[in-house]
Amino acid sequence: MVLFHFCYDLKYICGFDLEWFVPPFMDIWRASISWTFLFVAGCMCCLSRNNLNRALRYGAVALGVFVVTSFAAVDAPISFGIIYCMAACTLLQWVLERFGVTPKGPVAAALLFACFLLTLGISSGRIGLGPFAVELPRSLYSTEMLSWLGLPGPTFVSGDYYPLLPYAFLYLTGSSIGWWWKQNEFPHILYSISCKPLEWIGRQALPIYVLHQPALLLICQVLTHFM
Repeated sequence: MVLFHFCYDLKYICGFDLEWFVPPFMDIWRASISWTFLFVAGCMCCLSRNNLNRALRYGAVALGVFVVTSFAAVDAPISFGIIYCMAACTLLQWVLERFGVTPKGPVAAALLFACFLLTLGISSGRIGLGPFAVELPRSLYSTEMLSWLGLPGPTFVSGDYYPLLPYAFLYLTGSSIGWWWKQNEFPHILYSISCKPLEWIGRQALPIYVLHQPALLLICQVLTHFM
């Protein structure tokens, strides 16, 4: 993630000529990061002592990111970015827990992942895959009020956009697998692998996410000054 954002900053903010950092490679790289991020975060729900507190903490960070990016004006403000998505999905997970309807197991995970794939294009106005995709009514996208859900309005802009749909399905896919692993024991390989630097990064993931972009922008400014 840090390396991806560094490449983005170099090319699109500082103007460095990174000819290889273009779609579809850039889109595949971005998806490989964010999809894994949300799946693993979902898996961790079963290990959280309080998913409501976790959701509120993510929500506070998401609000802070929106405020800072709005005032800094380095790029488009981040509305409903991936930390917002984490907050909304974790809150949804907490609600499901409270009602005792948390999806668990590989069958639930497979169905949820299928829903994720089918709704992946919802922000672009369609659901389904390939020739079986269906266009949604444009009236659903006539207001900014549903942008948080996955139906962006005509003037909506964000530097990072991960709405509740379709990404809640991916998050709950991870949650389903996590609860199933907890009930049936996590894979043994997860106990045998040890890497202290990565373990430290894992424990500091949220502060690293918050602080890495300002640090990268500072590095880019230094590089721009000397090159």
